Amino acid sequence: MIPLTYSPEVEAARAEGLPLVALESTIITHGMPYPQNVETARLVEQDIRDAGAVPATIAVMNGTLHIGLTSDQLDALGQATDVAKLSRADMAACLATGGTGATTVAATMIAAHLAGIHVFATGGIGGVHKGAETSFDISADLHELAQTPVTVVAAGAKAILDLEKTYEVLETLGVPVIAFGQNTLPAFWSATSPLAAPLRMDSAADMARAHQMRAAMGLPGGQLIANPIPADAEIPADTLAPIIAQALNEADAQGIHAKSVTPFLLGRIFELTEGASLTANIALVRNNARLAAQIAGNF
Repeated sequence: MIPLTYSPEVEAARAEGLPLVALESTIITHGMPYPQNVETARLVEQDIRDAGAVPATIAVMNGTLHIGLTSDQLDALGQATDVAKLSRADMAACLATGGTGATTVAATMIAAHLAGIHVFATGGIGGVHKGAETSFDISADLHELAQTPVTVVAAGAKAILDLEKTYEVLETLGVPVIAFGQNTLPAFWSATSPLAAPLRMDSAADMARAHQMRAAMGLPGGQLIANPIPADAEIPADTLAPIIAQALNEADAQGIHAKSVTPFLLGRIFELTEGASLTANIALVRNNARLAAQIAGNF
């Protein structure tokens, strides 16, 4: 028996058949300090409500999988220390041992599917890290997209990654990558990249129908909606390139690896951009939440 509980807001939405959008919790525990983390989480949840859907922030707290958090639970999670960062490999162990953990993209997809939620909004997915040909550092997010039927709305893969290899792996795994409203893939903090989008769609209704068609055909897995950051919030790629390179070199020099790499890189880029990367990150997450709510409303 899975120890799973729904917040009152999510429980009411399920009873009334209202559209739901899943949200991850690592952005709260590993993305920014308190109270900004909780303030941002509340903004994103409200964006979803304003767009006609109901938010379901997902986390494991004291051995229970929470689908939706109350205001008090959100505050508690935002101030908690030593919170595990959960993916497919360790989510069940955290539940079984009564632990507390924040869900990554992969873990949030698993939980959303268990709860019957079709759409999930995040910032950017994980993928193939630079140097993966020797480190084999590839995020579980990619394989999760290939097997768990959830539509993930993100600003593409995180810009700290090897984007070409990331999208090559997604193609190999048969994951649809759909750019919203443009013919190139976004690059997280930047609205565009040199990479051509495999697919383009211009409406939330089409994206919902594509998800449903995959299910009707018996195809496993979800789809990635690559939603560009709003133009007034983006950081140009040529500005970011040397900053990302410096952060990567520092991580390598300090021997940082595995799950510690992404938090280190994002934190160092925040410092090197004097906070601009975090401002952009908040803008793109909120933008993704609004689109995800529109997609969920078409199921």
